[in-house]
Amino acid sequence: MPSFAQYGIHITLATNYADVKGKTGSADKKHCNRVVPSWITKERPTPISHAWVDEKDRVDVRTPINRKEWPVPMPKDADLNLIRIEMLNVGAEYAWLDVLCLRQKEEGGPREDLRMEEWRLDVPTIGRVYDHAYTTVVIYLSGLGRPLRLKDGDLDSNRNWFRRAWTLQEVGRQCIIASDMPDGPMHAQRLYHGNYETAFLTRFHRELHSVERCRHHIFAVLADMQKRMSTNPVDRVARLAFPLRPHTIPAYHESETLEDAWTALVNAMDPGMRTRFLLVYPRVGLGCKKWRPTWDQVMKQPLPKDVDDLYACVWHNNKMDEDWCGEHCIEKGHVWVFNVGSAERRDRCGELVVKAAYGIAHTFNIRVTHQFPIPEDTYTLLSGGNLSWFSHWAIGRRLPDQRFEKVSVIMIDCLTYRQRQTLEDLSMAARSHNVLV
Repeated sequence: MPSFAQYGIHITLATNYADVKGKTGSADKKHCNRVVPSWITKERPTPISHAWVDEKDRVDVRTPINRKEWPVPMPKDADLNLIRIEMLNVGAEYAWLDVLCLRQKEEGGPREDLRMEEWRLDVPTIGRVYDHAYTTVVIYLSGLGRPLRLKDGDLDSNRNWFRRAWTLQEVGRQCIIASDMPDGPMHAQRLYHGNYETAFLTRFHRELHSVERCRHHIFAVLADMQKRMSTNPVDRVARLAFPLRPHTIPAYHESETLEDAWTALVNAMDPGMRTRFLLVYPRVGLGCKKWRPTWDQVMKQPLPKDVDDLYACVWHNNKMDEDWCGEHCIEKGHVWVFNVGSAERRDRCGELVVKAAYGIAHTFNIRVTHQFPIPEDTYTLLSGGNLSWFSHWAIGRRLPDQRFEKVSVIMIDCLTYRQRQTLEDLSMAARSHNVLV
């Protein structure tokens, strides 16, 4: 069976016999409820999202839906025919379900080599199935085809839908909770201040309402991934491909190290989003690059709040394996931060002193919105864009060959028109090419 991975729609599951007949011209019912290539229709399939249940609670079934090409892992108490009926009831003529449309693992199976090759392309592009303004996603919160019922402890289970890495990218702009039961948690009576009858129900609804697509909010997406799990650790990196909006999507390699997978993803990310690592993330990277964090850092350390008003770019040169930016730069500025280590975790204040060419010093107020220590010293500073708009700066050391070694980040308080003119007219800040190490 070929893999149709263009735009991330690999193979579509037809659910409506009449529609298949109209598209194929065939009146044979064997074409209904079968895996079909995506080009059979211009309509987008309705994607199904679910979390796999424990291995002891599922069984591999052979089904003509996928021509019995691979065993389909299913909960023991679920039925593919009932799932199809539910899809028809929500108006879906075509559906996309991973266990049917994505070749599954089969230990010792005759087509494992083909599966590994298909997954290199198919796994990274699955997110495109869910990523569309008009896509409605059908979500099974209690397991594929299972009625929605929750008990104490379910929300803390590593198998919970809210805690799986794969489901991070499976939240459409519109969602339908499948197999909703009249006595289920979706129908719990809301009391006051957003609370419900029990703490468990309150938590469930908060989790449900917190599930939203944080487009362009890189640190919110990473913070969400911190609490999620995957059977293969590298899947956590792969599942960030669509939420983090890379220009290209790295291939998926099951045996790849986490850091190599993360580096490939960061190198492919949108240059504007990469800027958040340089100008907002306060720490020095502990890996091969100091300007941006390692995978271990973004998964284990607290992350800053997202910033929207950045339009600078950090570019990547694949041939040279170099990262660079060309924004405003202050070559030498003396930074002094007050209230070091504030226990209240409030913004710290300080001063930036820059000398003009003729020796007169100019002082600017700065703020530090994190608790990472910044020693008093003279630094090189890189800005977040046009001086008229932006106040986020990276501070670091100037190295030979116009290289920049990051130390931390600061914010310069809103500059007056006179201060902006002073920085530019006296050549204290000018655009320059800086290679980030």
